[in-house]
Amino acid sequence: AINQRSRSSDLSSSSSAERWSYPRRRTINQNKITMMGRRDMATAMAAIAFLAGASSRSGVGVAAAFVTQARGAAFANGAGVQTTTTSPVGTFGASTCESSNAASPLSRGGVRALNMVRNRGLEVRDEGATPLPGGMTLYIKAGPDGESVGDCPFAHYVRTVLHEKDLEYSLVPSTQSTKPQWLIDFYEGKMPALRHRRECYVESDVIAQYLDFFFQEPEMSGPTKKAQREAGEACDGFFPAVARYLKHTPDNDAEDVELRENLEEVLGKLEEHLGRDDRAGPYLAGDGETFTLVDASLAPKLLHMEVGLRNFKKGDGGGAMDDMVREKFPMVRAYMDAVFERPSFMEASYPEETILWGWGNARGD
Repeated sequence: AINQRSRSSDLSSSSSAERWSYPRRRTINQNKITMMGRRDMATAMAAIAFLAGASSRSGVGVAAAFVTQARGAAFANGAGVQTTTTSPVGTFGASTCESSNAASPLSRGGVRALNMVRNRGLEVRDEGATPLPGGMTLYIKAGPDGESVGDCPFAHYVRTVLHEKDLEYSLVPSTQSTKPQWLIDFYEGKMPALRHRRECYVESDVIAQYLDFFFQEPEMSGPTKKAQREAGEACDGFFPAVARYLKHTPDNDAEDVELRENLEEVLGKLEEHLGRDDRAGPYLAGDGETFTLVDASLAPKLLHMEVGLRNFKKGDGGGAMDDMVREKFPMVRAYMDAVFERPSFMEASYPEETILWGWGNARGD
């Protein structure tokens, strides 16, 4: 059963499928969208990274995705433009769950591009419409039965943001064979994918930035750009290190030990950040008093680490590896307890068995 914020949506019927498969077709000219040149693209990407307050490492992927999805507008406009995006993390397991030169003065096309940037990649329609709550549908990886919520931590991240902001949405768990054709044609079948009326966005960071820009209660961008950047840098490389370690078999061979040491190094960086003297609250950014997008993104990945270490990895003495976090990284353990108790995180979560199913497939078990 989907909780009250997430209304179940039956799109399998012929009438629903026909109504949702393809949006009303519109052309590029009708919407007065000018395709951006390479110079204007670079300027637009820099402006988006600035507006998003993203770090120089993570901001590029988010900025590129914003610009590419905006300029293609393939889903909304039906213009037949292939949309490509850059995933900040990469493919998770075996599913489709995510995984410059100095700019010269702007040309006329660049001014239009920058106007699109100021609106976070959304086209500005002639009627001046502003995104409003409602009409949201989130397509995510399905669980082992093909209908329940799957194990994707990136979808968990997006749903946590939706629940934090108390936004209603329909949830559509999808498999390779049941995802909508338009999602395959224009967005390479990537999930999570948020459809908001005529617009659609993929990549969890892009979706979260979109939601936080237009629906600012509560604001989740962090107390300052510097604080958000430092929090992002503290967990940089965390999930790739988790994924490589959990997927590796056999356990405790030379490569496995090296992967474990790499994970411990990344956890050590996070432990150091959490131990700052100016941190008073339980969260990552700034003084730790505010739950931000960085927390919403990291929490599901920590859950996957906890479940994976407990069930798949054994220490040298044969004990479960999740004890390692508690013993070596007490600040990380305390942070995990805090974010796991967040109501939005719990409402968007899924059974441990689903996580085990996903990682079992990734490990070839």
